[in-house]
Amino acid sequence: MRHRMTSTFHSKAEPVVERATLTSTVRLLWPYIWPASRADLKVRVGLAFALMVLSKLVTIAIPYSFKWVTDSLAFQSHAAAPPLERTVMSAVSLTVVYGVLRILMAFTQQGRDALFASVAMNAVRKLAIEVFEHLHRLSLRFHLERKTGGLTRVLERGRNAIETIIRTSMLTAAPTAFEFALIVGALLISFDWRYVAAISVTVAAYLSYTTVATNWRIGIRRSMNESDTDANTKAIDSLLNFETVKYFGAEAREAARYDKSMARYERMSVRTYVSLAVLNAGQAFIFTLGLIAVLLMCVVEIKDGRKSVGDFVLINLMMLQLYQPLNFMGMVYRDIKQAIVDIEAMFVILRQNPEIEDIPGAPALRVGSGDVRFEAVEFAYDTARPILRGVSFEAKPGQTIAIVGPSGAGKSTISRLLFRFYEPTAGRILIDGQDVRKVTQTSLRAAIGMVPQDTVLFNDSILYNIHYGRDGASRGEVEAAAENAQIDAFIRSLPEGYESPVGERGLKLSGGEKQRVAIARTMLKAPPILVLDEATSALDTFTEREIQSALERVSRGRTTIVIAHRLSTVVGADEILVLDKGLIAERGTHEALLERGGLYAALWSRQREVDAAEETLRRADALASKEEPPEPEPLDLPDPLDASAAP
Repeated sequence: MRHRMTSTFHSKAEPVVERATLTSTVRLLWPYIWPASRADLKVRVGLAFALMVLSKLVTIAIPYSFKWVTDSLAFQSHAAAPPLERTVMSAVSLTVVYGVLRILMAFTQQGRDALFASVAMNAVRKLAIEVFEHLHRLSLRFHLERKTGGLTRVLERGRNAIETIIRTSMLTAAPTAFEFALIVGALLISFDWRYVAAISVTVAAYLSYTTVATNWRIGIRRSMNESDTDANTKAIDSLLNFETVKYFGAEAREAARYDKSMARYERMSVRTYVSLAVLNAGQAFIFTLGLIAVLLMCVVEIKDGRKSVGDFVLINLMMLQLYQPLNFMGMVYRDIKQAIVDIEAMFVILRQNPEIEDIPGAPALRVGSGDVRFEAVEFAYDTARPILRGVSFEAKPGQTIAIVGPSGAGKSTISRLLFRFYEPTAGRILIDGQDVRKVTQTSLRAAIGMVPQDTVLFNDSILYNIHYGRDGASRGEVEAAAENAQIDAFIRSLPEGYESPVGERGLKLSGGEKQRVAIARTMLKAPPILVLDEATSALDTFTEREIQSALERVSRGRTTIVIAHRLSTVVGADEILVLDKGLIAERGTHEALLERGGLYAALWSRQREVDAAEETLRRADALASKEEPPEPEPLDLPDPLDASAAP
């Protein structure tokens, strides 16, 4: 199923967005309406179709039953009329038939809808899963450039549009066309071609007006959707930055920004409702003219004795019966056109090809010792601004390699390339001699553990977030990982223990607690290769020291790459790489680099000065609060500064 979805939506021969019509859309959705692997759903489609045919045949018989009742009662005034008792019995019988037909019509229609519900919702679910999986296949660059609020809104409307198209095309459009054909045939038999001609002109005018008016409304609908997406994006962005808004007292500013978007949405919504009123009024006017025309024709024929009063009732009911499918056709056309507008943006996303894809037949990465090697790696997010310029190094099994340097030097880019979020523009990356571009991404990322600087947790329990490290791990393994990460005692002190919710993005936990959860998660994964991407740079000195000991546990016996701002966290590394402007400016152990007196030594010296100043301020605060100053502690280094700021 996934392969078919990919080949259908991504085929270059199928420019979906450029010619998005009902036919092309139904063709794309048909494999999900008629799934090859679901015989039960095919049976449901067949039964629903049979009930639809039966329902429409019953529907067309209802006006005739009412005509027969009317003629039976009207004939009583005729000179040759049968006795009153027989007339009443005949009318009663026909009335019962009329009632039975209406009940049968309702049951067949509802039965059809009930049978088809599973088909429609299965298609919606399958497509929703395909879209969700496709979004996760797309590259990091795509997600960095998208706005989350706008993306979720597009997908929500697209999912609803898929349901609309499936249900309207299968449950409304096809039955309505069939019913219209039956009504035209019945009128041709019971009346004559003049009635059919009058009705045909009415239908043609009705549909033409509906088409023109709906096309006019499409532009208004698109503007309303854009303003809705914009307002939703601003709302989500503001709520995600709740603390920032509070820091700057910007509630009024955010409300004004959101209100500006909502004001545009209000204007577009009003225009949408007004245009709908214009459309409905015009449709009613056109149909009423046609209804009056055929009723007058029937009155003339009744006057001339060619038609009965029952025929007048029949043509009136037939026209009203015709109005319902006509009204449905107008509504179906509007809904489908609007659904196509809503689904266009989702089709654009579905046609996005992942920037990073596995080569056909790529094998899984086979990790033995865990040797990591960068060979003359070059990379640029933008060709005009190179980030890495021929970076080469090797992290041997069990070694810890540290990468330090000024901001913007390309440190974090190295971890993104190792995870294959991006491809090098030149050079290659090897793990145990295997080029990472020639193995599957799933196996590559399964072999690497990451503890990032900004740990973002799922809005679920602590247990769920730690368990995320390895699907299928037991509760005991989760608790053992938490204990090794020195967070088990804290978790057990909470009222709900491991079931405690962490809140949106983990905001109910402190920075240190979130980092410990991230470390526990990585310990549970137990990868042979570990990347620590500035894992303690956002923490205070005391918390950093505690986290550092946990990091030493998780990195023990593993090939470890540490990307750091705080040089104090890497003094024990087997080799330190000093990255500057995309090049490795210096490399060696902590002691060797200090002896060299270069960029690393300048960063180290600058940190010691800043740290000494912070220590003095801390002791002064303690004296001012009349507290005994604490014992001096070993110096911990703050974030490094650019080389230009060093003495």
